[in-house]
Amino acid sequence: MSHAPPKATAKTWMGLAVLVLPLLLITIDGTVLILGLPAISAELSPTGIQQLWMIDIYSLVLASLLVAMSTLGDRFGRRRNLLIGAVIFAMASALGALATAPWMLIGARALLGVGGAIMMPSTLSLVRNMFLDRQQRRYAMAAWAAMASVGAAVGPIVGGWVIETFSWQAAFLMNIPVMLALLVLGPVLLPESRNPDLHRIDLPSVALSFVGMIGTVYAIKTLTGGKDTALGMTALVVGLVAVGLFVRRQLTLPTPLLEVRLFKVRYFRGAVVADLLSVFAMVGALVALVQHLQLVLGLNPLQASVWLIPQAVLAATAAFAAAVLVKRFLPAYVMASGLVIAAVGFSLTIFLTPTSSPLLIATALALVALGAGVGLALSNDIIMSSVKPDRAGQAAATSETAYELGTTLGTAVLGGVLVAWYTRVVTAGTAALDLPADLADRASSTMAEALLVSAEVGGSAGASVLETAENAFTDAITVTGIAGAALMVLTAIWTLVTLRGAAANADLAAEHERELVH
Repeated sequence: MSHAPPKATAKTWMGLAVLVLPLLLITIDGTVLILGLPAISAELSPTGIQQLWMIDIYSLVLASLLVAMSTLGDRFGRRRNLLIGAVIFAMASALGALATAPWMLIGARALLGVGGAIMMPSTLSLVRNMFLDRQQRRYAMAAWAAMASVGAAVGPIVGGWVIETFSWQAAFLMNIPVMLALLVLGPVLLPESRNPDLHRIDLPSVALSFVGMIGTVYAIKTLTGGKDTALGMTALVVGLVAVGLFVRRQLTLPTPLLEVRLFKVRYFRGAVVADLLSVFAMVGALVALVQHLQLVLGLNPLQASVWLIPQAVLAATAAFAAAVLVKRFLPAYVMASGLVIAAVGFSLTIFLTPTSSPLLIATALALVALGAGVGLALSNDIIMSSVKPDRAGQAAATSETAYELGTTLGTAVLGGVLVAWYTRVVTAGTAALDLPADLADRASSTMAEALLVSAEVGGSAGASVLETAENAFTDAITVTGIAGAALMVLTAIWTLVTLRGAAANADLAAEHERELVH
């Protein structure tokens, strides 16, 4: 005789509120400094490479440590890991605010990544263990996914407002009160949970996962940038070899760091890929179109952030709308519909011109956020619902690694397409203007540099440089949008194929275990 799982109590829902706040900050910190680089550059005078590391090191460290840190949480306690991570995150935030040199800020951002990697898997695996009723867990997962989506969407908004109103240091200091609240409320409202069957941590697996993740992600960033190809290829080879050795080792260990056999299961595999590509779309669109608001339309950070509010609102509501829709429709159909909506948002870039209203950009971003938010919410629910509670940590790590990889790839791949197309068009355009070689190279490197070159040259030649750069950048965004739309359509098809038959209230965990046995 089967018994219905226990319902969540008021204390459980209060615990959920405690869990999603640090998650919001973890995701916000991935993009919060995008609009703050000019102020940081004026005060700390970093090189161009140092500026890139200030942004990228956080996500690199976070993605590289998620799997290892989730296993530590499974063994020593997920609540304990969450609180330890909060202490490290708060300390790193204080160090970032006190930084007086570029290397100090880069180090603080790396330490923030460590703290985030410790906390993030615990947030999702604790949700899985706190909410045993499938319907209640779907709404809890929707709240989790909403915070993850909103964090990526509002990072530049928060950064723009905080930096314009206070200073770039305030973008770090705002983390500390939330971490202190977590340290006070966490022990009261959150239950401890761990995997009792996990006996030891395999250190070689930890090292291989770190080298594999950071090598592969760094290679993608380097190769899509079009520079240091030899270094990028070396990093790619090292990363892929480490990943291969990691997977091989996990298949031989009695208690693996990551249960890679989970990917044998169709629902799990399909949801992880959809999760990654949903975040990929949201972040890639954000990076490209925010630059258009600032560099082409000339909006300041605070003005640009206002036009990002619709996408933040829709990113938050998409998850809850998805939770309601799956009561009537199969998850695969809801997710595929959302991804098609995201494709329509990308397609609006076809109508973009250098003089387009910010409303067009806001609408495109809003549709991408709505569609990708639906995909993110339901993919997380399927991932976490398709495993038993004792496997929650590893499932959470897989989901969140997909999230961070999606963030990184959205920036690197779509950003790489944007830069490559822009450079090609501007190089051809400036050749006809007979500019000095150094100025032509600068103008073709980035839109920001083209603005500076235009001002330096002045006159009709400067105006021509600016017009060429604005048209090239707009065309590059259109090409990026077409690529994004095509990817969303393919992801929708992938979702329909891999997630067909996954009913909203089915016992996915039991089916998962049967597939693992066979």
